Amino acid sequence: MAAALSLPVSGVSAVMALLDEGATIPFIARYRKEATGSLDEVQVAAVRDALEKARELDKRRAAVLASLEERGLLTPQLSGAVAGASTLTALEDVYLPYRPKRVTRAEKARRRGLAPLAEALRTARPTADAPALASPHVTPEGTDPELAVPDVQAAPAGARDILAETCAESAPLRGALRDLFVRRAVLRAKAVPGKEAEGATYADWFGHEERAAAMPSHRLLAMLRGEREGFLSVSVRPDDADALDTLHRRAGTAAPGTAPRPETAAGQVEAALADARKRLLAPSLENELRTALRERAEAQAIGVFAANLRELIMAPPPGGRRMLALDPGWRTGSKLVCLDAQGTLLHHEVIHPLTGDAGAERAARTLRDCCMKYNIEVVAVGNGTAGRETEAFVRNAGLPPGVDVVLVNETGASVYSASDVARREFPDHDLTVRGAVSIGRRLMDPLAELVKIDPRSLGVGQYQHDVDQPALRRALDEVVASCVNAVGVDANTASPELLAHVSGIGPVLARNIVAHRAENGPFRSRKDLLKVPRLGPKAFEQAAGFLRVRGDNPLDASAVHPERYPLVARMAADLGCALADLLRRDDLRGRIRPEQYVADGVGLPTLTDILAELAGPGRDPRPSFAPFRFAEGVHSPDDLEPGMVLPGIVTNVTAFGAFVDIGVHRDGLVHVSQLSDRFVRDPAEVVAPGRTVRVRVLEVDRARGRVSLGMKGVDQQ
Repeated sequence: MAAALSLPVSGVSAVMALLDEGATIPFIARYRKEATGSLDEVQVAAVRDALEKARELDKRRAAVLASLEERGLLTPQLSGAVAGASTLTALEDVYLPYRPKRVTRAEKARRRGLAPLAEALRTARPTADAPALASPHVTPEGTDPELAVPDVQAAPAGARDILAETCAESAPLRGALRDLFVRRAVLRAKAVPGKEAEGATYADWFGHEERAAAMPSHRLLAMLRGEREGFLSVSVRPDDADALDTLHRRAGTAAPGTAPRPETAAGQVEAALADARKRLLAPSLENELRTALRERAEAQAIGVFAANLRELIMAPPPGGRRMLALDPGWRTGSKLVCLDAQGTLLHHEVIHPLTGDAGAERAARTLRDCCMKYNIEVVAVGNGTAGRETEAFVRNAGLPPGVDVVLVNETGASVYSASDVARREFPDHDLTVRGAVSIGRRLMDPLAELVKIDPRSLGVGQYQHDVDQPALRRALDEVVASCVNAVGVDANTASPELLAHVSGIGPVLARNIVAHRAENGPFRSRKDLLKVPRLGPKAFEQAAGFLRVRGDNPLDASAVHPERYPLVARMAADLGCALADLLRRDDLRGRIRPEQYVADGVGLPTLTDILAELAGPGRDPRPSFAPFRFAEGVHSPDDLEPGMVLPGIVTNVTAFGAFVDIGVHRDGLVHVSQLSDRFVRDPAEVVAPGRTVRVRVLEVDRARGRVSLGMKGVDQQ
């Protein structure tokens, strides 16, 4: 595993041991750097995944050995081959000839006594007469019909079935043809006859051909979706002649171009090889390749989704600022809510800013009154229907000086408003209030609010409904956990949904923490967490460094793990100062020589982390917040003209480009070829969800509602 992952053996071994002890990936990466050699979360996760695959292989290996032994088939040579298989595919190739299976054509031929003929055809001179070789194997009249070989034509046919199956079950031949499929297979897609009009969405793929190994993930997933919906027929195979030539060369027989006569032994062997390729090998290997290609494409799609999700939930928060949030609407008006700096709902009502002069004046007056009464510092406006128009109204409503107005991506707010989480938080309020609160809170702290929503509802994925859902869920959960633990969580204010992603906690302990603080008041120290029911020493070890408690000990609000408190106390004692002074004064920390504190289990990586944390206890790693404004006078596609340069916000990144919100209620696409003046292989190299960019309008297709954008030659400063 270490060699495959290009990681040190000692680090891989340490990660394996820690995982087996129940340690989490964030804990291992943050607090066990000396043991692992400072492997990061990505590397630790890679070790975890490789370990799971290795154990899955060992489990399958044990099952194969047990099956062979039970049926009396296990020999020392076969046992060695099973033990030497380094992949699941190699193991299944070894096991294939011995796997219990239904009665095949070859098995029926063996029962009729044709195995010797098959061997004779294989080993005879190429020009040997096949009927002559077959003659001794013809059975007399009156033989059981199941076992009869009536003539010299039936005998070679049965022998060919045996040769074809033997060829298909040969690990070397199967491996050679599999390699050809991987390297040279061509994916061919065509329309299902009679479905051309109904499947017009997939017209780009009618008659499409492309080398499978080089196919981008999004293109493959699109074609597979078309096939699944019944509009496309998709095959993935190399050239038939290349496949047959590969089998001949590997089997050591004459090349197919020599065309031996059918009545010769060589002709019979060639027919058997052709049958093995067409009937047994090609369908099986095509299924294998399709599975591998789909899994690779799904892994890439999941990776894109995970990267987008990380950017989205790690978006900079404006901090604890009092907020007014608006969920815009035309006919039904805009739902208005006021929140305090902790996100607590203070007030809600409906205003009608877009329904005429009287309604607009009342709405403006309500906005001003709410801003004054609740000391509002930021107004968050949802970017859905009527969002831009409502934002423009708010900016001109005469709000108090210093109040920022921010348009907020409200994707998923409706999902939250109808969820069990929302009903628990606001049992006495309807969906509209909950949705407006979610809009305000997701601006206030994207991480804390977005963890309450299924990530698949946030609109930052690529074919997320086509990929393996358990794998997607796991990847997204790990991204959320990574972000939550990187930022840290206030144990006295966090929701159960946020706490559940803290290392070592989970949903049950999260609910117990919330219940304990509700009953007993806020935690005064990290040690108080040990009083929470079912939160034992192991869970405390995993979680404590990521939970913040603002109480008597300033280290409790930092990322310094409690197991290192004595070390920090020793540093303060050596300097003759109080712990609070050590955190407050740069000059004191500058006198610390980390190498003096290296000891068993504590090395320079941990000491460096501790000193950095002492310099900024609990520092938020997210970037600073900056308000964003769309271009004035641009509210719909009708306002766009080619050549316009506009500010925008990236909403989604895919393998083929990025979608950008320019404030016209429809995201425009920047194709990967238009992202930069230089060649871009991966759009994530240039853009990420939530980033502000400047784009040029290239084309506006009003009929299909599509906007093409470009960033080439556009100054991004």
